[in-house]
Amino acid sequence: MRNLTLLTDLYQLTMMQGWYFAGKSNQKAVFDRFYRNNPYHGGYTIFAGLEHVIRYIKELSFTEEDIEYLRSLGIFKEDFLNYLLHFQFTGDMWSVPEGTVVFPGEPLLIVQANFMEAQLIETALSMFLNHESLICTKASRMRTVAPEDILMEFGLRRSHGADAGIYGARAAVIGGFDATSNVIAGKMFGIPVAGTMAHSWVMSFSSELDSFREYARQYPGNAILLVDTYNSLQSGVPNAIKAFKELMASGVKFGKYGIRFDSGDLAYLSKEARKMLDQAGLKEAVISGSNDLDEHIIRDLKMQGAKITVWGVGTKLITSEGSSSLGGVYKLAAEYDEGKIIPKMKISDNVEKITNPGIKKLFRIYQQGKIKADLITLADETIDGKHDLLLSDETHIWKKTVLSKGSYTVREMLVPIFTNGNCVYKQPSLQEIKVYAHSEMETLWDEFKRLTNPDKIKVDLSEKLVALKKQLLYEAKQEW
Repeated sequence: MRNLTLLTDLYQLTMMQGWYFAGKSNQKAVFDRFYRNNPYHGGYTIFAGLEHVIRYIKELSFTEEDIEYLRSLGIFKEDFLNYLLHFQFTGDMWSVPEGTVVFPGEPLLIVQANFMEAQLIETALSMFLNHESLICTKASRMRTVAPEDILMEFGLRRSHGADAGIYGARAAVIGGFDATSNVIAGKMFGIPVAGTMAHSWVMSFSSELDSFREYARQYPGNAILLVDTYNSLQSGVPNAIKAFKELMASGVKFGKYGIRFDSGDLAYLSKEARKMLDQAGLKEAVISGSNDLDEHIIRDLKMQGAKITVWGVGTKLITSEGSSSLGGVYKLAAEYDEGKIIPKMKISDNVEKITNPGIKKLFRIYQQGKIKADLITLADETIDGKHDLLLSDETHIWKKTVLSKGSYTVREMLVPIFTNGNCVYKQPSLQEIKVYAHSEMETLWDEFKRLTNPDKIKVDLSEKLVALKKQLLYEAKQEW
């Protein structure tokens, strides 16, 4: 197992050394982790990567080799290097559960620790959450357009490195995929592994028919034959039919069997193949499709009446085509000075980059089992559903909604993950996270799931938080 403690940016370590010699090594700070925009111009994001974060923090420790390398850079002093040698995370962390549907601007993960600990983990934490949430959200978009079909992740060979392929496969399952071709991901996370054959298998035999006979004979439990090596409808499908019928006649009993197209007009080919299979009495044979698929192509193929019920998705999922990165950020929200909380806020000419100050909570408001709005409050505020609730837009103050008591339900979204450096969170299984993510998607109205021009969930601030934000903006302006 690799030690990932040095999986960080250099400036995290130089800032840590600066704080160490400035006497701030034990001063506590609070950082918020949030996203500024949904990927793919969509209406939501699915939060993923928390398990990766937990494992990383549990294993944080600098080895002698790490310290020797840092010493060789000529930047760090011996006192600080000795501090790193005994470093461990002792802080607190809260997060929304993995698989939660989330929206821009919300505090999805909060770290409360001394400046040194909180700052060191930023880079790796951001990388894990950005990447896995991105792939998970892409996968969920495919699930929304193919709700009853089998979705298989085939992207390993096109992934941007081993970890991207491994954890991308896990994220795809949270987003709704059923299986992966990635064997090591299957071993690590208990994901069902699936796959058929490559064109090289077909080409290695003296005839296409012989290749089909041999494969179906050896793998009757999952005999999916690749039929587009030569000519899909004139050769591939007829030979697949012949192989299946011969083997059935000889007593072979198939579990799952069928054909796969990896090129050509998938709508036309699948419709013609379905007719041929049905006429041959092979109505249980499935038709699988692959070839640079994404949510838009799958949606269009289904609209055109494609008879595909099993989809193999690779490149455009694992490389997140349509959104190359997720704009997740990690910002200082407060620090402690002799026990007193000092709220902090980043100020910018770009309004969207002005952060929300203070230690916060995140509440989700439901009506009729669907998300009505999310509300960010300060930590000392409580919403219990027993009182009328005012929702107002921070930038358009005339937009106000009052929800009467009893007409809505409330859920506090952030749960404890680490307390005093100890993990207090019981990590669900991957299958449990997948089921939870599916239930989260069910809380979205259909208009928020649209692939293009979706509606936007309201993320509001409490009046008390808005007042604090305005106060800090006013005080900052006086200093300019």
